[in-house]
This record gives sequence, C-alpha cells and structure tokens, in this order.
Amino acid sequence: MAEYQNIFTQVQVEGPPEMGVTEGVELHERTKGASFVTFFGWFGNAQVGPFYLGGLGLASLMAGLVWFTMVGAAFWAQAGYNPGVFMRDLFWLSLDPPSEEYGLGFPPLAEGGMYMIASFFLLISVMLWWARAWVLAAQLKMGKHVFWAYGAAIWLFLCLGFFRPILIGSWSEMVPYGIFTHLDWTLNFSVIHGNLFYNPFHALSIAFLYGSALLFAMHGATILAVSRFGGDRELEQIADRGTATERAALFWRWTMGFNATMEGIHRWAWWFAVLTPLTGGIGILLSGTVVTDWYGWAIDHGYAR
Repeated sequence: MAEYQNIFTQVQVEGPPEMGVTEGVELHERTKGASFVTFFGWFGNAQVGPFYLGGLGLASLMAGLVWFTMVGAAFWAQAGYNPGVFMRDLFWLSLDPPSEEYGLGFPPLAEGGMYMIASFFLLISVMLWWARAWVLAAQLKMGKHVFWAYGAAIWLFLCLGFFRPILIGSWSEMVPYGIFTHLDWTLNFSVIHGNLFYNPFHALSIAFLYGSALLFAMHGATILAVSRFGGDRELEQIADRGTATERAALFWRWTMGFNATMEGIHRWAWWFAVLTPLTGGIGILLSGTVVTDWYGWAIDHGYAR
C-alpha cells in the first residue's frame, strides 16, 4: 500500500486542474486554463491558474503600476539616465516627500509634488485591492477574516503616510520611497522621538510580531509532523479518533497543558498577527503628537529605570 504523499516526497500527483467554485462568481473575468510547475510542487500546490483579476484587481494593478513607474522614473533621472549608475546606486536612490516648509500644501513637482502624486496612486492601488478582498470573499461565501487582516496592515500604512502627517501638519513626515532612505527614516524617527524602544505600543507590536512568528512556526511544524497521517486535511479529522488531528492536539496538551484545537490555533495566530500592525500604528500616531520624548515619558511613568 502506498504511503500517503506530502510536499516533502519526490512524488507529485497530477490530475485534471482544479478550476474552483463556479456558483455566484463572474466567470468571464477568470482565465480559462491552468498549468502545472514541478518546482512549485516541491513547496506546495504545483497548479498555476486559473487567474481571477476582475475590475477591481485590474484597476488596482494599473494604479500600482503608475506608482512604480513614477518612482522608477525618479530613480532613473537621479542616476543621470545611466544604467550602470542606476544599478550601482539603486539602494541609495530615493523619491522624497516635500520639505517641511510646504506643510499640508501641494509642492512643485521637483520638490515633492512627484512624490505626492505617486503616493496618491499607491493609496488607490492598496484600497482597491482591499475592496477586492471583500468582494471575492463575499462571492465565495467566505468569512471576511482576510479582508480585516489586510485592513490591519493598511492601518499601519495609513498611520505612517497619512494620519500622522495630517496630525503633525506636514507631508514631510511621510516615508520616502527608497531602500536605504526608508531605513534611515526609521532610525531618525526613533532618535527624534527619544527611542521607540520606550514606546509601549511599539513593545506590544514587537511582542505580537515575535509571538505570531512562534505560533505560525509551531502550527506549521505540527501539521508537517503529522502530514503522513493526512494532517493537512485537519478539518475532515476533528471528530475522528486516532487521526493526525487528535495526535497533534494531544502533543500540545501534553507539552503545554492545554488543548490547542485546530480552529483555536488559527484564531490565536490571526489575532497575534493582526495586533502587530494595529498596536504599531497606535505607537506611530502617538509619536510627535502626544509624546515627543519616549525615554522621558518612560522615566516619568516608571517604564524605564
């Protein structure tokens, strides 16, 4: 009898492509075919397609392409239209927000106006893709958990580039588009506001970040460890005895002293991951608006010694 195959075996079972749910879905916006890639099969599902973009997805990609093109054009101009210089200095090139003197006004193109227009298209792209997540979940009669998880990331994105600059009164507080300049902005933000390590919401965000990484690693390792028993089909096994699901639950009951159910572990992981940007966004919003010196605040409140 052949042993149950999983993603770590050399055997890849390939049959007719799975074309997905057809009821209540706009099929004319879906590609008609699918293909299989052996390399992808080593890590997960080998099937590629069908693709379902839709009007919202297409509009989102187009707006994102405008942002990408504008940032790339700015980098290309800074490199003097020299491909060698462009590749050499790519990590140092940057499209920067307006200077502080313009406040919340619209600056000339060469002094931050290009950045503002690009940021507008990036915002449109992100929000359209967020709306797409809701529409697709509704069509497939799914819960909206992915939509709200994506919304948590958008919350942090908006705190950095929209809500906080408005509260401060200057678009200069927005984050530049560049690799090293982005990192420099992060460092300077922490230094200016008295070390973010003393920001309690930043601390919560890091705790949830590490916690979610640990939870996802624990869950992923557990399912892979029982994949020989069909652990990836966990929902089919919850009510059965002696299955992969029961073994996995027993392992964590014996290890941690409680029964991490197959539904419960996903709720833990979802909340830990979502709370990472939610608490991080709160910490960003409070910096420079309510608290200007986090180290001083920590001393005053007994948070630092």
